[in-house]
Amino acid sequence: MIFWFVVKRLLRGLITIFLVVAFAFVALRTTSDPAVVALGPDAPPEAIAAFRLAWGLDQPIWLQFFYYIGGLLQGDFGRSLLSGAEVLPLVASRILITLKIMAPALLIGMIVGVTAGAYAALRHETAADRIVMMGAVAGFTVPSFVLGLVLVLIFAVYLRWLPSGGNDHWTSPILPIATLFTGWAAILARFTRSAMVEVLGQPYIRTASAKGLRWRDVVVHHALPNAAIPIVTTIGFMVGGLLAGAVVVESVFSWPGIGQLIVTSVAARDVAVVQCVLLLVATTMVISNMTVDILYSVLDPRIGGGND
Repeated sequence: MIFWFVVKRLLRGLITIFLVVAFAFVALRTTSDPAVVALGPDAPPEAIAAFRLAWGLDQPIWLQFFYYIGGLLQGDFGRSLLSGAEVLPLVASRILITLKIMAPALLIGMIVGVTAGAYAALRHETAADRIVMMGAVAGFTVPSFVLGLVLVLIFAVYLRWLPSGGNDHWTSPILPIATLFTGWAAILARFTRSAMVEVLGQPYIRTASAKGLRWRDVVVHHALPNAAIPIVTTIGFMVGGLLAGAVVVESVFSWPGIGQLIVTSVAARDVAVVQCVLLLVATTMVISNMTVDILYSVLDPRIGGGND
């Protein structure tokens, strides 16, 4: 049963990726002329026609899409209209820079968020619970670009402890990481607390405690596993949105990662780069959702054996 469960999720994921690629391809070529954007509106008609011919933009859009999919199947993601460089190495290098802040931020956010949420649930309706939740609400409601600017003002402008942006010093990632993990930790803390409070009120928790088990063992072996599904769901959404969520923070801190590449490529209508980034974002989200679904079936076998 688990095999067909995974196969169905995989087919859905492939269809989703194809639809994203098709929509992006059509939208980028019908909303504006890449040749005019690349050469400028004052370029001679002969130059624009030559540019379209060189890049295959003079062909019908369905034929362009056919050649594009054929190239993808062969590992060819095209070339940048602006620089002429191969798109895949360009995007891959930017992803590595983005992961330099995204991976630590996600790891810290998971540890802090789950720990704080579990602690608040275990101290339900106490002062500690209210303090943790007030911090979580504040971290969740403050936009990342506002928090980023506040951190820059405090630590870069006034205290001058850290650089305000860029990627030219070993301390440069600190402020972007702090901005990212604050919001993620706040979200996880809220979901973890809600899930833990609900589980701790179940009869089997009282039964396990009445059998003489230590409270720590009850929490670790009974409460946390049963509260894991909403926590796993939240973490899955975070992982899926890693690349897409880089735009705002990288813009605030002038971080030369995938988010900054998306902004510049969309503004310049560099269609091959935008398509590659969107394809990778969609693939990341699909893989993340598939992983979450598989973990669901492990945490609760009834899900994988259902009729979905």
